[in-house]
Amino acid sequence: MESLNALLQGMGLMHLGAGQAIMLLVSLLLLWLAIAKKFEPLLLLPIGFGGLLSNIPEAGMALTALESLLAHHDAGQLAVIAAKLNCAPDVHAIKEALALALPSVQGQMENLAVDMGYTPGVLALFYKVAIGSGVAPLVIFMGVGAMTDFGPLLANPRTLLLGAAAQFGIFATVLGALTLNYFGLISFTLPQAAAIGIIGGADGPTAIYL
Repeated sequence: MESLNALLQGMGLMHLGAGQAIMLLVSLLLLWLAIAKKFEPLLLLPIGFGGLLSNIPEAGMALTALESLLAHHDAGQLAVIAAKLNCAPDVHAIKEALALALPSVQGQMENLAVDMGYTPGVLALFYKVAIGSGVAPLVIFMGVGAMTDFGPLLANPRTLLLGAAAQFGIFATVLGALTLNYFGLISFTLPQAAAIGIIGGADGPTAIYL
């Protein structure tokens, strides 16, 4: 009985949270739509697959080395990180201090976590190399351009305005959010304005790049 209990405790399903369960179902739905229904497979297939990998219980594929350290809840290691950040040695206080810290300090804490033996997950590495560096959006631009049929555009050049509107909508929304912040009407940071800008356009690669 003890062996069975140990086996169950070691299974990832025993650590499955409600949020992870919902996201796993959403990811499976996206995969089904992409594969079975052929609905935007180039978009939904990678989103669904990435969401599936990110939410596997206890796998930590999307966690950075520092996030893995915080998830481990080792009191001694938390104390070392907290001492560097001048905050209380608990996960919540450390996360708040990291949110307010400079990027250079965040990088130092990440390196410290690596020195303690933690490694970032494969998805975290992919994000840093491909998306964080800005390379992936450029590759997406090239791929979409190579697959695009420009025949309808050449036949009716006025449709170029539709594509231009999709580009303009993103940047106009970002500038609008920052304008509201400038006049003190609604408080938005630049990252928040960029996130809002995704709503303002119909072009995926530009939204990702922004």
